[in-house]
Amino acid sequence: MAARPVEFFFDFLSPYSYFAWPRVRALCARRGVALDLRPVLFAALLDHAGQRGPAEIPAKRAWLLTDCVRLAALYGVPFTFPRHHPFNPLHALRLALPEVSGERQADVVDALWEAGWVNGMDLGATDDLAAALDARGLDGRTLLARASKPSAKDALRRATDDAIGRGVFGVPTFIVGDTLFWGNDRLEHVELALEGRDPLDRDRVRELLGRTASATRRR
Repeated sequence: MAARPVEFFFDFLSPYSYFAWPRVRALCARRGVALDLRPVLFAALLDHAGQRGPAEIPAKRAWLLTDCVRLAALYGVPFTFPRHHPFNPLHALRLALPEVSGERQADVVDALWEAGWVNGMDLGATDDLAAALDARGLDGRTLLARASKPSAKDALRRATDDAIGRGVFGVPTFIVGDTLFWGNDRLEHVELALEGRDPLDRDRVRELLGRTASATRRR
């Protein structure tokens, strides 16, 4: 039986997705499993859950930046913020769709991660996106034209709605089979699942979820 693929849900807005990108690729290569790339709109995930993004909370944004600089040093990877953050990621996400990038999806995704989080380019600006793709030998303007079509917009909407329907609430998220893992720091758990050694007691989870609340917070 073929090994189950790892589904990787991400948004170019997320620095933790940037850190996860080379790590999940290395994991899949090591385990000999396919990696399915799933660009999704993080803002829609937040809206569905009634949450604010980390960058919208000043104290959390400052902590996040500090944490990311520390992680970059620990991982030994280059890191900066895109020229503007937050930015509008719609064009970048649509470029990353298989319906737009086709067989070059992984190349497109890699080029955009490097453009924003290594070189500090504006991932919300079409000129920067085109330049980043051209530098990789991709036809940036042609890809952007495809990404601007109604079919691409619908595809990103469907991908995001599908993710929400499967319980995805943040990025990066990884799904192996029917098991969801959230966060760059959960890739070790992803590997356990691929090895068939996930220690999760699902009956225990169901029992705990059945407990009722005795108090709720005012909203």
